[in-house]
Amino acid sequence: MPIIKFCDGSKEIYEHSISLKEILKHKNLNIDQSLIAISINGVFANLNTLITKDASISLITKKDVYALSIIRYSCIQLLSYSIKTMWPLCRIVESQIINDGFYCDIDSTESILKKDLILIENKMKDLVNKKYDILNKKISFSNALKEFEKNEEIYKVDFIKNNFLKNDIISLYYHENYVDLDIGMQVFNIKFCKYFKLQKIGGVYWKGNSKNKILQRIYGTAWLSQEGLNKFLTYIKEVEKRDHRKINKYLKLYHMQDESPGMIFWHNNGWIIFNELESFVRKKLKEYKYKEVKTPLLIDKSIWGKSGHWDNYKDSIFTTLSENREYCIKPMNCPGHVQIFNIGLKSYRDLPIRMAEFGSCHRNESSGSLHGLMRVRNFTQDDAHIFCTKEQIHSEINNCIKMIYDLYSTFNFKKIIVKFSTRPKKRIGDDIIWDRAEKDLSDVLVENNLEFDYQLGEGAFYGPKIEFILQDSLDRNWQCGTIQLDFYLPMRLNAFYINEYNEKSIPIIIHRAILGSIERFIGILIEECSGKLPTWLSPVQVVVISVKNVFSIYVTKIVEKLNAFKIRAESDLRNEKIGLKIREHSLRQIPYILICGEKEIQTNTVSVRNRNGNNFGMVDIDLFIKKLQKEIFTRSFFQMEE
Repeated sequence: MPIIKFCDGSKEIYEHSISLKEILKHKNLNIDQSLIAISINGVFANLNTLITKDASISLITKKDVYALSIIRYSCIQLLSYSIKTMWPLCRIVESQIINDGFYCDIDSTESILKKDLILIENKMKDLVNKKYDILNKKISFSNALKEFEKNEEIYKVDFIKNNFLKNDIISLYYHENYVDLDIGMQVFNIKFCKYFKLQKIGGVYWKGNSKNKILQRIYGTAWLSQEGLNKFLTYIKEVEKRDHRKINKYLKLYHMQDESPGMIFWHNNGWIIFNELESFVRKKLKEYKYKEVKTPLLIDKSIWGKSGHWDNYKDSIFTTLSENREYCIKPMNCPGHVQIFNIGLKSYRDLPIRMAEFGSCHRNESSGSLHGLMRVRNFTQDDAHIFCTKEQIHSEINNCIKMIYDLYSTFNFKKIIVKFSTRPKKRIGDDIIWDRAEKDLSDVLVENNLEFDYQLGEGAFYGPKIEFILQDSLDRNWQCGTIQLDFYLPMRLNAFYINEYNEKSIPIIIHRAILGSIERFIGILIEECSGKLPTWLSPVQVVVISVKNVFSIYVTKIVEKLNAFKIRAESDLRNEKIGLKIREHSLRQIPYILICGEKEIQTNTVSVRNRNGNNFGMVDIDLFIKKLQKEIFTRSFFQMEE
C-alpha cells in the first residue's frame, strides 16, 4: 500500500501499485492545460511510471517557479534533435539556458547560416506537433560511453570522461530516437514546447579557449505562452532599436577597428560627451573633498605580485618588456594610489585621504566578449581610494553612498538596486578580518535604510563590496557603482600611518567607483535615451538654419552669440529645403533647431523647434538663451517646456 506525498503537503494511500496517469486522474488534474512536468523523489517521471512503494511526487505546473527553466531545457534538446535530423554528421557540443532563453553549440563541417534558422524552427515545430513523450533512463558509465561513441558524439564522450566516475550512474533523456545527456529537468511531453523562437547564430571557441576549434552557437528563446513570447520579441526589437552601436552610426561619436580591438577612437562629438561627464564627476569630487591624482600606465610586475593581483588576475593583465624588466599595463588604479600614499610620512591627523583618478586602464578581455562601448579592453575608471582608520570606516562609507546617490539623481534612471557581495572562495586573509569587513558594510546599509540583496561569495578576493545597479526604462540592470572594503592591499604594499600613540598602523582602503567606466556609462546613456542625450551632454546643443542663403549673416550672428554664452551651436547655411535640414538635424538628435527667415530677422527673433518635433514659435533670442542656460546649468534631463 504505497503512501504518496504531494508537494502541497497532502497525502494519499493507495491499496496497490498505481501509475502516475491514474493518480492524476484521481486528483482531477488537467494534464493538457496545467501540468508540464513531474518528479518522483526528485527524479523525472513519465505519465506511465508505475509507483510500487512510498514516494514524494512534485507536480509542476505552468505557474511553478521552475516551469520556464524546464521548458527551456526541453527546447535545447528539441533544437539538438532537429539539428541532428537535418545535419546528421554534425556534433552537439554544449548547451545551456541563459537569462531569457538558451543556446546550443554545434561542431559542423557545414556552415549553418542565419537563413537556416527558419528551416530549423520549422523542423522543431514538426516535432512538437508529434506530441511525443520524453523518456528518461539511468545507465552505467560504460553504457553511456557506448551510447555516444556509436554515434561518434565525441564531445559528449569527452564530457562524460571528465565529469563522471566509472561507477557513476548517468541520466539520459530520449526524444524519440535522439538521446542526450541530462542537463536539466524536462517536460514529460514535447507538446509544451511550442512557444519558441530561434534568434541568432554566432561563433565561439570550444571551452572559451582561442586555441580550440570554433563552434557555431545558436541562440533561442522559449516561453510558457504565445503572449509571453510576443511580449519578449517586442522587447527585443526595442532593445535592438536602442543599440548604441546602431545609434552611433548617425551620431558619429566614435569608431573601433580590427587593428586595435576593444579600443575606442573617439571622434570630436563623442569626446565632448566624455569630457562633459568627466567634468561633472570632477565637480562632485571637489564637493566631497577628494584630491585628484594621476598614476603611470606601466608599473613593474613586482608591484602587482605584492598586491595579489598577479596571482588572482594575471590572465586579464597586458604585459610588456623593457631593458630586461617586465611591466604590467595597469588593469586598475589601486596599487598606484598606494604608491602615492607611501610617499612621505602620514599621521592619523592626515586621514582620511580621499584620492581620485580618471585612470586609463587596460584588461585583456576575450575578443568574443567585446561589445561596443559596453565591453572594451581600454576604459577610463572614475576611480577613488579612501585611506582611513577603522574608526572612520562608517562615516566614509556613508559619504560614498551619499555621493553615489547624489550623482545618480542627475540621470533619471528608473531604479537603483543595491547588492552586497560577501567573501569568495578564492580570497586572501583570515575569516576574523572578513567578518569585521562584512559587518562594517552591512551595518552602514542598514543605517541608511537601503534595501539590498546578498550575493554570497561574489566579493573581490581582497574584500566584500556593495554594488549599485542602475535599472533602465527597459528594466535592464547595469552594474556601475561599487564600494569595496579592503584590509589587505595596504598591508601587502607596506602602507602605514603613525597613530595617536606614535606607533605604525595600517590604514583601511575603501575602493569607490560611481560610473564604473566612462566609456560604458556613455553606452548605457545612449541606449537609455535612444540617442536623445540631455542638452548638457549633447555634442551640438543648437543648430541654426537659414531659410535662404540671403539670411546667412543673421544666422552667423546668432551662432556667435550662442557660442559667446558657451552654448555649443553650429549653423546650416546649405542651399537645401528647410524640411530636409530639419529632418537631418532631428536624426542627429540635436536638442534645439533655430530657424531664421525674413519674419525672424524683422522681429529680431528665432523660430524654435526641438528634436521631438515640438514647435515653440518665434522666440526672443535673449529669452531663449536664458532658458537654455538654465537647462544646461541644472543638468536637466528634460528639455524646456513649450
